[in-house]
Amino acid sequence: MNNHAAHTALVTGASSGVGWEAAAQLAEAGYGRVIVTARTPAKAEDARTALLARVPGAQFVPLALDLNDFSSIEKAAQALVEAAIPIDALILNAGVAATSELRRTADGIEQVMAATLTGHHALTMHLLRAEMLSGHARIIIAGSEAARGDVPTFSNIDVQALAAASFGGDLERAIEAVLRADKPVKFANGTQYATAKTFAVWWAKELATQLPAGMTVNTVSPGNTPDTKASREMPAIMRRVMLPVMKLMPSMWHSVPTAAARYLTVIDMPDGVTGQFFASPPQKMTGPVTSMTMSHFTNVAGQRALWNVVSRLAVSGGASTR
Repeated sequence: MNNHAAHTALVTGASSGVGWEAAAQLAEAGYGRVIVTARTPAKAEDARTALLARVPGAQFVPLALDLNDFSSIEKAAQALVEAAIPIDALILNAGVAATSELRRTADGIEQVMAATLTGHHALTMHLLRAEMLSGHARIIIAGSEAARGDVPTFSNIDVQALAAASFGGDLERAIEAVLRADKPVKFANGTQYATAKTFAVWWAKELATQLPAGMTVNTVSPGNTPDTKASREMPAIMRRVMLPVMKLMPSMWHSVPTAAARYLTVIDMPDGVTGQFFASPPQKMTGPVTSMTMSHFTNVAGQRALWNVVSRLAVSGGASTR
C-alpha cells in the first residue's frame, strides 16, 4: 500500500489531537481521500477546514459520527455506502481518557468502553457487511501502554477471576458487567481504562481470525502524548501532578506528530502482520513501535467471549440481554 493516490482513509476522532494529525499525515503521504469524523457536522467541517490549511489541495471529507450513539454510527455507515467510497485504511482512533467519575452512554455502556470498543465495533461491522473495506484494507484500533500492566496506577481487571467469583464461570456475563461497569465491578478510572485497552487488543486479535486474506487489523498505542485535549478528562491528580512531572522528562512523552506517525508505520506493514499490539517497548512510554507479547494479551477464550458480548450489544443497541 505504498502508492496511496487512489486510496481512501477514514479516521475517527479527527477533530483534534492525534486523530487530526493522523488525517493530515495521511494526506501528506498521498492518500487521495481522507474522511474525517467528529461528533457533530460542525466539528467535522471545522476539522476539514483546518486540515486544508495544513495540506492545501488535499481531499478531506467531513462525516458526523458519535461513537456513543448506535443510530449515529448506522447513519454514518449508510452515508459511506451511498457514496460508494471503499475504505483502504480505517483508523479507529477516537476515545476518551480515564475519567474520575463513572459515566455511561444512553445505552448503559461505560463511556471509556463505548468510545474505545463498542462504537468502533459497530462501525467496522457495518462497513464489512456492506463490503466497504477494500481487499487490502488496514484496520488500526487505538491502544495504550496502560494495558501492558507495567504503568503505575493502571491495572487490568481479571475477567476470568470475576467470572468464577460472581457469574458461575460465565465469562460473557463477567465481560458485559465490565463493559457496563455494573456490580460487582467497582469502577476505578485507571483500571477501567487499562482494561478497555486490553479489550481493544483482544478485539483486534479476534477480528484478525475472521478477515479475508489481504486485510489486516492491529492495535497501536499512540504512546504518552499529553499535548491533546484528552488530558482534560483525566482525574485532577493526573492533570496537575503526573503530566507536568512527565513533561520534565523527555523520554516519558512525545509529540502529537510522533504519536500519529505510529498509525502510518503500522498501516504500511505487510499483509502477514495482523492481530498484533504495537506500543512502546516494555516499561517505556515512548520509543519505536514494538509488538507486545505479555501473556494477558493472548487469551482466546477471553477474546471470543468479548467478541460475542460486543456483537450482541451492537445489534441490540446496548439493551441489556441479562
